Amino acid sequence: MINKLVIIGVGLIGGSFALALRKADKVKHIVGVGRSRENMQRALKRGAIDEIADDLPSALKHADVVLLAMPVGQVGGIMAQISPYLEPDTIVTDVGSTKQDVVAAAHSHLAGHLRNFVPAHPVAGAELSGVSAADAGLYQGKNLVLTPLKETSAEAVKRVTELWQACGARVSEMNAAQHDAILAAVSHLPHVLAFLLMNHVSSSTEHDSNEPLRADDPLRFAGSGFRDFTRIAGSSPEMWRDICLANREALSWQIDAYQKELTALREMLARDDSEALERVFTSAREARRRWLENKS
Repeated sequence: MINKLVIIGVGLIGGSFALALRKADKVKHIVGVGRSRENMQRALKRGAIDEIADDLPSALKHADVVLLAMPVGQVGGIMAQISPYLEPDTIVTDVGSTKQDVVAAAHSHLAGHLRNFVPAHPVAGAELSGVSAADAGLYQGKNLVLTPLKETSAEAVKRVTELWQACGARVSEMNAAQHDAILAAVSHLPHVLAFLLMNHVSSSTEHDSNEPLRADDPLRFAGSGFRDFTRIAGSSPEMWRDICLANREALSWQIDAYQKELTALREMLARDDSEALERVFTSAREARRRWLENKS
């Protein structure tokens, strides 16, 4: 049981964490810290928090756990602000989609508190943002990755693990570099592709026959496949800007590798190579089938 939980950034992720712990009866009092007073009032009304903090010193006093749930680009600055007010036994954790930058920020700003810092990433979300989209069931059956530092205590890892398990998440551990490489492939690259495809199609005004089309004509004919593929392009631009920049090395590698795949497919089309195309599509279909079978 957490007596006092402080959430800095009460949006979709932080708000869902609060609602899930409240539903599991694992927290007594939740204090919210955020930039938007309007959003904080919504969090209060939804029951995601019990109190809106007036300032950081009062918010962090007697806090058992502090959750950093802001875009990753803001994590370092927030760590620097909270560091002077953290009590010795307060556990600090985060929900960032990148981990090497968060670990580096912790070494810079939480040097005296590393034993109680547990980097984490819930691999869950939605295209909507803000506490209005928060859902107590968001983490049910979803993966949660911990990337503890060598300084992180086993007790801190245990407590954070138990909190996420109470939210319904499946918890695993890996190092920060491994996390960032994997997420660049299965999360960050797909989001970039969805954003770019949406921009590409929505700005298409000319067909390959050079017949003029209205700007919205392509989207008039888009079906469920296009809708499903581009769903994640509805995500927060601010959040994904920060994620891409924070993980730019691993993401750039994935973009280059994907570009090679596109170039190879373009050459198959130029050669009218039906057999090669079918092999590519068959391989992808089988890989997806195996993934879904293993996932279930």
